[in-house]
Amino acid sequence: MINFYKKHKFGILLLIPGIIAGYFYWKYVGCASGTCPITSSWYSMVLLGGLLGFFFGDSIDDGIKKRKKKKEDE
Repeated sequence: MINFYKKHKFGILLLIPGIIAGYFYWKYVGCASGTCPITSSWYSMVLLGGLLGFFFGDSIDDGIKKRKKKKEDE
């Protein structure tokens, strides 16, 4: 379990801001008529925001690891 946290530390770190951003997107921008399947309910928007935050943080973590590996190979 500790290896998971070490491997995905930026993804986990950006998970909470993604959840908060998803909630605020639903509250202030979301679909008012209720016909939009994703943005009409707060829980789907919070889930989507959390996933996007995790994936964005994980891609940052991968970029940092590749940069470190490239510097070590030189």
